[in-house]
Amino acid sequence: MVADGAGRTPEGTTDRAAGPRQAWAALPWPVRSAVVWSACLVVVVAGLYLLGKIAVLLAPLAIALAATVFLTALLDPVQLALRRLRLPALLAALLTVLLLLGVLFGVGALVWNLTASQFSELSQELSQGLRRTREFVTSTLPVSDQQLDRLLDQARQGLGQGSVDPVSGARTAAEVLGSALLALVLLFFLLKDGRSMWHWVLVRMTGPNRSVTAEAGRVGWRTLGAYSRGTMMIAAIDATGIGLALVLLRVPLAFPLALITFFGGFVPIIGATVAGAVAVLVALAAKGPVTALLALAAVIAVQQIEGNLLEPLIMKRQVRLHPAVILVAVTAGTLIAGIAGAFVSVPITAVVWRVIDTVQQHRERPTPDARTTPPAPT
Repeated sequence: MVADGAGRTPEGTTDRAAGPRQAWAALPWPVRSAVVWSACLVVVVAGLYLLGKIAVLLAPLAIALAATVFLTALLDPVQLALRRLRLPALLAALLTVLLLLGVLFGVGALVWNLTASQFSELSQELSQGLRRTREFVTSTLPVSDQQLDRLLDQARQGLGQGSVDPVSGARTAAEVLGSALLALVLLFFLLKDGRSMWHWVLVRMTGPNRSVTAEAGRVGWRTLGAYSRGTMMIAAIDATGIGLALVLLRVPLAFPLALITFFGGFVPIIGATVAGAVAVLVALAAKGPVTALLALAAVIAVQQIEGNLLEPLIMKRQVRLHPAVILVAVTAGTLIAGIAGAFVSVPITAVVWRVIDTVQQHRERPTPDARTTPPAPT
């Protein structure tokens, strides 16, 4: 049917689609672009929120999978080195897992022997440092003790701190133990059969999707491996630098504070800030404000050297993210899954970004045209 100028068909019925189409076409292009991008953003955020809620419901499994993938990317070079020695895949994977367990138990035993008697002292030093900080705040700022207590109570309630439930604690310990055992088993199978599993997936894909998926998977895996190894190196450098500074300043508990700095380095920006604050509080409690200021200067210097000099050298360019993106990712991961979410949010963001960028670059590549392609030589 052909509509007349009034938007009606010859039978006199109104073309209902003409009104919305004309209204959409009459909108300025910035408004139309904003509407389309807003709709896409809503869909993406809703999908991420749904995935996050599912991950929270399946928290032990999600944590085990995240730890398995992270450790596999970290230990993959070790497994490849063993394979170059002509060891079977099963034996290479088993030796890699045993090496990991040996390092973990060895470091754990060393740390326990050196610091077991100092952690109670660390708690006392932190309490004393917090008391001195409280006295400084109430004496220099227009804040009374009652107001400060009220703010601290609200902060504790916001963090969800309450009475300890023995049943809940036992359930949490069982979940952690089960997640650790599951992660070790999955780590063995991924080291042994990970490449064959990925090849099985690629074989069942057809057309151009196979090459795109293969390239995106390769880039994502390299990004995760570079991030895991680079983060461990940077955390070790931070812990060594801050630990040496605390030793030179004769601050007690330097080794436990260096250990806290090492684990805090796995949460970018926020973890290093919290670990540095703990070190400064202990220095304030043990040695006074002058040593605390020197410790603060040492923490800032080490973090600046790490962030501006060492990180660009250790981390590959394709792994680095803007600090604003890191802060948003860590905050979102913490809100969704707590400490575990803070640990895995940044590597997930880095891998997803690299995969999306690789797919986009693949789509923008010019496709060969039969009319411009020279004939094959005869």
